[in-house]
Amino acid sequence: MRLAMRHIAGNVVWSATGEVWAVWRLSPQGGQYASARERAQNSGRLASLLRALPRAARLYNLCAQTDPGEIAARMISDVSLEDCPHWAEVTRAQLDLLDGVEMHERTLWLAAPLSATGWRAEVRATFGAAWAEVGAVLGMRPTAVSEEEVVGYVQQARRLANEFEAFVELRPARPAEIVWMHQHAVHRGQQEPLLLEASGHQGFGGQIADGVLRSPSYADLGQVRLQEGGQLDKAPGEPDGRARSRRAKGKASLLKRAWLEVESASGTGYQAHLALEEMPRAVDEVDADILAQLEALPWPVDVAVDMSLVPAEKVSLEVAKRRRELLDQIEQRTAQRAVGLPDEMHDAIDDLDDEAAQAAASQLEVEVRFVTALTVWGPTPSVCRERAQSLQKRLGGANYRVVAPLGAQVDLFVMGLPAGASVAKLREFTQYQLSGDFALNGALSVDEFGDRGGQMVGISLDVGTVRPVLWDVADAPRQDASASLGVAGELGGGKSVLLKVIASGVVDRGGRIIVIDRTPVREWAHFAKRAAPGRCEIVDMARAEVSLDPLRLFDRDTGIRYARSYLSLQLGIGPMTTQGALLKKAVVAAADSEQPCMARVVVELETMARGEGAATRDAATLAALLQVVRDEPLAAAVFDPALPVLTLDEGSCDAVVVTTAGLTLPPREAVMNPELLRIQPTEALIGRAVLYLVAALARETAFAVDRFCQVIVDECYWLTMSAEGSALVHEVVSDGRKHYAGIGLGAHDVRELGSEMIRGLLAYLVIARTTDRTLAGHALTALGLPSDDAQLLEKVMTLSPMGNRERAGEMLGRDARQRVGHFQVLVPEVHRIQAGIFTTPGKAPVPGDSAEDEEAVAGARSPVGAR
Repeated sequence: MRLAMRHIAGNVVWSATGEVWAVWRLSPQGGQYASARERAQNSGRLASLLRALPRAARLYNLCAQTDPGEIAARMISDVSLEDCPHWAEVTRAQLDLLDGVEMHERTLWLAAPLSATGWRAEVRATFGAAWAEVGAVLGMRPTAVSEEEVVGYVQQARRLANEFEAFVELRPARPAEIVWMHQHAVHRGQQEPLLLEASGHQGFGGQIADGVLRSPSYADLGQVRLQEGGQLDKAPGEPDGRARSRRAKGKASLLKRAWLEVESASGTGYQAHLALEEMPRAVDEVDADILAQLEALPWPVDVAVDMSLVPAEKVSLEVAKRRRELLDQIEQRTAQRAVGLPDEMHDAIDDLDDEAAQAAASQLEVEVRFVTALTVWGPTPSVCRERAQSLQKRLGGANYRVVAPLGAQVDLFVMGLPAGASVAKLREFTQYQLSGDFALNGALSVDEFGDRGGQMVGISLDVGTVRPVLWDVADAPRQDASASLGVAGELGGGKSVLLKVIASGVVDRGGRIIVIDRTPVREWAHFAKRAAPGRCEIVDMARAEVSLDPLRLFDRDTGIRYARSYLSLQLGIGPMTTQGALLKKAVVAAADSEQPCMARVVVELETMARGEGAATRDAATLAALLQVVRDEPLAAAVFDPALPVLTLDEGSCDAVVVTTAGLTLPPREAVMNPELLRIQPTEALIGRAVLYLVAALARETAFAVDRFCQVIVDECYWLTMSAEGSALVHEVVSDGRKHYAGIGLGAHDVRELGSEMIRGLLAYLVIARTTDRTLAGHALTALGLPSDDAQLLEKVMTLSPMGNRERAGEMLGRDARQRVGHFQVLVPEVHRIQAGIFTTPGKAPVPGDSAEDEEAVAGARSPVGAR
């Protein structure tokens, strides 16, 4: 195969035909969940980019092969496996899961030809191209390029990049990446070099020596055999003689063998190159992104678009000429007394009028004349052929006609190479669109979701191939983002499973979790004892074996703040009322006493009640109410000064689970209705206030440790539905980044995650199955999506359908970069994680009924200590 390139200097490529190209890697824009406003902005930026391009350009939309080892490398990045051996176990399990799976990542590239810098450069380019032809035959090196010429082209490429940066995010392609583009084209259908390695490679670029550019030899890249039609498959176990006979009989059916056999030193792959021959005359703007829709196919498709840009003045002249020619045809038909005009003529006149009007609207407008090559591949001719036929049918259903032209497979292949030549016979496939219409094709639209590293939480469902979704909540603070997340969905939707998957990942990667488990079956305690045996501790608050007295737990100022919030929540009084002022005075006096404790607050109020003045009655009332609370056994953890103080020291363990089974709570309706809340049972009001103190302790502990810490509050309505609890959550969400901490919230209704401001500050927001249409609308609004979109509502309402185990764990989420994605949660196939993560009745072991559970209980250390 003749090489398409002679030299590479930075992102500048000298082609074998004498042209010089600059290559950039582009960042994707938008995705299928982008709003109408975002879509319009992205299309406008791409149209502006097209108008800024030189006379020609080429877009490459390439599917880079992803190796399971690459995913594993991203999972263990920034993690010491010596310190975190449990994470190595999880990584190995995910590596085994992905082994043998076809995975790809879609990448975008832009190439633009550079103009010669003077007549000498043109002569040298022409001579260099001619010498490349001769040198390829004689086995000689390409002619050298002078330093002056290199500097001129590199500076020109930088100027173009500065212009393009106003419209798209891009960076110069590295020499190794340009070589990868060539290698990728050659190795389709077989094991190919990884883009990840090429992006970090420093080689393949030329160097200036003795005033000329000296490039390494690229001869090995051309050691490829291209054969159009190739050979038919050999059946398993079929003798070679019979296979040759069958192939001989198949020679007459070459028309059915529209593929390209590409043989290199590493093996043979089969590719089918299809050209876009016809586009629909009109298409709805929402469905116009046909190139972006290729992501939904269950196999990868490469796209190469060779473009010529024609300015508006020339477009107007050509449109006027074509219109005159069409009118002449009409007059001739009229003279021949033909009856009527074909519909095509009416449509052509309308199209020309529209094009003329758009071209005249702006002198900056350009017409894009482009040839589009779509490439599919497979390890065998039959797989390749089936994919090509399927692609033709799918696009045909949308009124796009694509063909696999015989005799042009090699030409389309070469067009997809970096600096590859444009062949004249491919012009018959040229399509014509103005820049604004071309921008709607979705050439730069790619669905991206998740982080580059972290834990593998699931698989994307927005693409047809397998694409792992990685999240790294601990890395978000280092990227100046929040590490907090929220999950909302109805019962059985999988929200607790996702929270547990993330929690186990945080612990196994060297972080810490503090969980408030208020489930009657103590599901989080059960999970922690199995997922992190010997690394967890369980605190049972219902037994009142430790003290949660804020005046004993925290320093003076912090203790006063939490004590006031607790008492306001417990007694249902406002801090800015007369009773609130008395309560503050009593709390401050108790904090300044010789033995600060909450029991002392009652004593101070009783002392005020024996004084004089109008406040004595309010003081007596508050003292009496607190006496009622203090006498309740459930409040002993707050008011009994004899209990040891709860400590959650940094070095005590990796997972702390505070269980509150036995502490009842007011129903949601009462939490949202003050009048109904006042008549709730005393134990429910005590439970609500005690849980607030537990959350406050978790916040203070999380902010005090040096490593990443995540506070997890499932069914969080009891915390977020009060002003004090909402303020606490807001504080963790707002300030957690600075303290290397975050919060994980679980709820049935997305509004239970907190105020609109809190939901907006959550870095990660996930929606599980929500079959109620109204709640589904609220969920879409929280994700930043239109709540009245029928298609999106249907998606949310049918996530993880009941009884369908294959679709269990389907969710719609927003990542830290505000990108929305549809994914399926995958639990790592590690026994210690799977043993206690599910809560489906009959599917999960019952806590306490096995020897394994007893051993885990015995291994949990006590958090109680003296202060």
